[in-house]
Amino acid sequence: MVNKDDNNLAPGDVVSGLEPSELVEIHRIAPFGNKILVEGVGVQSRRVIKRPLAAEELSVLVKVRGQAHTFDGDPNAFLLGAEAERIRIAHQFDPLFAVNSSIVDPLPHQVEAVYRYLLPLPRIRFLLADDTGAGKTIMTGLLIKELLFRGVIQKILIITPGGLTKQWKEEELQEKFGLYARLVNRASFEADPGQFARYEEGIFIVSMDFLARHESCLKEAEKNQWDLVVVDEAHKLSAYEYGSKLEESGRYKAVKAIARKADHLLFLTATPHRGRKDTFRRLLLLLDRDLFQKDEHVANRVREQAAPYGTSYDDFDEERPISHARNRFFLRRLKEEMVDWDGKPLFKNRHTKTIGYDLTPEEKALYDEVTRYVRSKRKEAKAKRNRNVELTLMVMQRRLASSLYAITRTLENRLKA
Repeated sequence: MVNKDDNNLAPGDVVSGLEPSELVEIHRIAPFGNKILVEGVGVQSRRVIKRPLAAEELSVLVKVRGQAHTFDGDPNAFLLGAEAERIRIAHQFDPLFAVNSSIVDPLPHQVEAVYRYLLPLPRIRFLLADDTGAGKTIMTGLLIKELLFRGVIQKILIITPGGLTKQWKEEELQEKFGLYARLVNRASFEADPGQFARYEEGIFIVSMDFLARHESCLKEAEKNQWDLVVVDEAHKLSAYEYGSKLEESGRYKAVKAIARKADHLLFLTATPHRGRKDTFRRLLLLLDRDLFQKDEHVANRVREQAAPYGTSYDDFDEERPISHARNRFFLRRLKEEMVDWDGKPLFKNRHTKTIGYDLTPEEKALYDEVTRYVRSKRKEAKAKRNRNVELTLMVMQRRLASSLYAITRTLENRLKA
């Protein structure tokens, strides 16, 4: 018979080893046949725990704290605990804690994006569309680290083009922010198909093409609730409207499915609009299905939400309204706006100039004939709402402006087709 006094445990003691994930405060110890019944409450979860333990199981429990408080504990362990608690609440006293605990020297526009636009949002559904070279990955790393410190997020999925997965894992998150991420590809997924569900916390990085084409991986990702989903190069999520017809790419469908299971959703792209209102609106629909049902809704959101940030716009025409957009849905700053901490421009000014030159009579004749052909065929394609043919004809015009060799090869291929 096991004696309840074995292991010198008593009600009020806090022990480890009874539950794998937390400490347990013992409330009662009683005989239970040839075992000992240990009843207690999880220190963090406050969940009631009852375990009948044999003598050898009882002996492995470690008393972390007794019912009587003493000052003979391990001072090094106490110091580590105090330091851990200080780090846990440090964000409350250091408004830029992620910056000061990372190997980055952020620029003003990066700090502004994270601490002025993103962190104050109760639910992040945001399109970060700053110009190329703005450092959107650095902003994302700062955001993730701040949210992790604050205990807002635990499980994160980062969806990127295939060529950027290792860069995100090694150069961006690990080197700059000290964050470990699991890279999910064909080999790692087939070796462990249930890894999304197995880990309740952590960062996962997956290629958008692998996610879209690998049905099992997409299904496993859909089964999980994600605290934060980040999509890099979000303009690759294509969806087009042709009258009442809607065409969605595999990438778009994959992110659309996962977006429903995400508490926070962040899109990164330097080219959000690309000249098509329907494509831009479809991208915003992934962020909020209710607010962006029509093009005029997008224009209204720009006008309504930009005012508190000191800007306003009168219309929604092509690229213009998002060139300086600042609101709670999306943010776009151009290179010309970006400065260092001394107020000096980060990039040299860009100057565009059209330089004319004279064509030979033969070149002029070829240019006119090809232009006439492209215009006539584009009218036919537009009448039939055939967007693919329209794009092909636009490429033909560009190749004409590129070189005689390029347009010659294009026309030859066209004849062979």
